[in-house]
Amino acid sequence: MAEQQETTPKNTVKIEEAGPCKKKVIIEVPREIISKATDAQYETLRKEAMVPGFRKGRAPRRLLEKRFGKDIGEQTKLKILADASDSAVKDNKLDILREPEIDYEKIALPADGPLKFEFEVEVRPEFELPKLEGIPVDKPKHVVTDGLVEREIEMLCKYAGTWTPKDNGKVELDDQVVADVMLNIEGQEQKVDNTELYAKPNGFVADVPVEKLDEILIGTKTGDIKTAEVEVPKTFFREELRGKKVDIKITIKDIKWLKPAELNQDTISKCGVATEEELRKAIREKLQGRLEGQAKNEMAEQIYKYLLDGISFELPVGVIADQAVTMLRRQYINLMMQGIEREQIDKNIEQLKSSTEQQAKEQLKAFFIIDKVAEKLDIKTTDEEVNGHIAQLAIQKHVRPERMKEEMQRDGSLEQFKLQVREQKCIAKLLESAKITEVEPKAEKHKVEAPKHKKTAEKTPEKPAKKAETATKHPHTKAVKAHDEKKPVKKAKPTPRKKKT
Repeated sequence: MAEQQETTPKNTVKIEEAGPCKKKVIIEVPREIISKATDAQYETLRKEAMVPGFRKGRAPRRLLEKRFGKDIGEQTKLKILADASDSAVKDNKLDILREPEIDYEKIALPADGPLKFEFEVEVRPEFELPKLEGIPVDKPKHVVTDGLVEREIEMLCKYAGTWTPKDNGKVELDDQVVADVMLNIEGQEQKVDNTELYAKPNGFVADVPVEKLDEILIGTKTGDIKTAEVEVPKTFFREELRGKKVDIKITIKDIKWLKPAELNQDTISKCGVATEEELRKAIREKLQGRLEGQAKNEMAEQIYKYLLDGISFELPVGVIADQAVTMLRRQYINLMMQGIEREQIDKNIEQLKSSTEQQAKEQLKAFFIIDKVAEKLDIKTTDEEVNGHIAQLAIQKHVRPERMKEEMQRDGSLEQFKLQVREQKCIAKLLESAKITEVEPKAEKHKVEAPKHKKTAEKTPEKPAKKAETATKHPHTKAVKAHDEKKPVKKAKPTPRKKKT
């Protein structure tokens, strides 16, 4: 029996380095395996095929080869490629992030001799974690001051304000500009009329990112025409614009400034209180809760910094652009869970769009680190914990928890949400054993602001990437739909498929 096993032919597999977090897998399938797989396909066909002149299961092989040879060859090839690539990944313990993309149309079964093919896969980076106990953390002692209350009231009046036309005025910082825009995207022209632009750095013109948009617009007046040439980053969240050169022509039609509302009884009533005194008291209580959350967030950021600064590894390049696609969704969820107002969230989302690539890299690195921390500390999330967080979020948004969960399942954000809950548990666990010192807050941070949490991870990868469901459509191009508690995604089953062009 042992002697028979030794003579059983096996695939020859060679693994080579192909770049950061990338391996090239070279496979040679012996003729014996090809012949055996082909025979099995014909045997299955012979049992089922209905051939005129022969009873079912009695048609000769030569006739089946003549009538079905092409189809059998294709099926045999697909099965061999699937089995061989799957075995190569498992036998060599490759911790892949995405399914191998094998261009099977370019691979043909040889008439004789072995079948040789190769493919590349992105693998999880390898690194060692630093010491996780006794991490030094400063706890800021935030206090609500009268100045903070006044600033909050100013912001309240600003958000309640109205965009007011400027008569014979020029564009200033933060103004709104109504303009006709002509885009030339590498020869393809696109016109967008009456679009709203904002004189802010790193803004957008008809969904095209423009650095220093404020410098282009500030000082212009109605009727002016401004031009800009933009090269869209290769990791931009809109795939159809990635790496494209865009010529932009902006014709100014109208200029508006945000006129703050007055702190009168009407404005106070809209806040759900009867008097200015009640408004200030409510604002103070709200700020105190927010400051406490900010202190926790600052402590969490120190944990992230400790981990990120203490660990160095290269990232899988192909996953970075994919991560950027889902980065906005995850950040949005993160801010909502912290109770930040929608206006403030939208402001942060705009900032995120202008620095997609860098933040995607940071999130990817953080994801891989947190994932390993969760594995080492054996931290998982239960359905009850996830449902509890969803219920809290549903209360803030005034919807039923069941409805919110259904929406998250439909749009693919539920798995990301689970990852974030697990991530929060990891940070909380590390803070339990951290060496905490209370300190006075730094002057520049003595204000209430939306916690950035820019270093939180997915695939994400969400998880930065899926180890594959059917073909890691992970690329956060779609939305991660599966996740294993231990790893960021399900183990991939490399199934040959046509390579995307």
